[in-house]
Amino acid sequence: MSAEGGTTGYIQHHLTNLAVCADSAKVDGVCTGFWTFHFDTLLVSGVLGLVVFGLMAMLASRATSGVPSGGQNFVEMVVGLVDQQVRDTFHGKSALVTPLAITIFVWVFVMNAMDLVPVDFLPIVAQKVSGNEHLPFKFVPTTDPNLTFAMSISVFFIMLWMNIKVKGVGGFLHEVFSAPFGAKLAPVNFIFRVVEDIAKPISLALRLFGNMYAGEMVFILIALLGLYQLPLALPWELFHILIITLQAFVFMMLTIVYMSMAAESH
Repeated sequence: MSAEGGTTGYIQHHLTNLAVCADSAKVDGVCTGFWTFHFDTLLVSGVLGLVVFGLMAMLASRATSGVPSGGQNFVEMVVGLVDQQVRDTFHGKSALVTPLAITIFVWVFVMNAMDLVPVDFLPIVAQKVSGNEHLPFKFVPTTDPNLTFAMSISVFFIMLWMNIKVKGVGGFLHEVFSAPFGAKLAPVNFIFRVVEDIAKPISLALRLFGNMYAGEMVFILIALLGLYQLPLALPWELFHILIITLQAFVFMMLTIVYMSMAAESH
């Protein structure tokens, strides 16, 4: 294999998900079709969710009104930060928005943080465990558009539910067909509303996916530099801490904004 071919193969291997599907959905041994599951994305995101929220639940059960432990103090700081953002942005009344915002921020952050793990470490572990030296394994779930779109579509349906819960079916339909140009231009209003609502989950998913995918690609390219990677990897790793935090914060804030828009009437 040429050097160019080796480099291309290395990059493609790191950007390939571990796909699982029924034998009937395989073409030349490759999974195709809608019912293809990215096992690595489901596994890593699920384990991270269970670990981080399990730890938060354990700390909450052991919380004390006295001097808090380091873990309790950190969780309280994160919850307080998110709760303040909800209070400043969401002007309706809902017991759902703050827990939803906390879940999104913490879960997206820990999934993004997997990008800080050396690019070859977990894929090699997966290969050793499976006994397959060519097993693909992407360990940054937010670099998979299937996950980011699943999260954004979930937010979209919660937003629709919030609209109907706050305004009722009649009030929601009245807003769809009468805003912003009045009932006489109902078809135009409807088209504008459809475009606006479809753009929300698309932009939400692609923003997170695009930024994390680009960051992962930079790490992969740095890993190809061999002995020269350390002077570049450390500064990029430090800068990437800001990126993963910012992307989790942006996803959370946009969710809060969408919930606030759904709870307000024109």
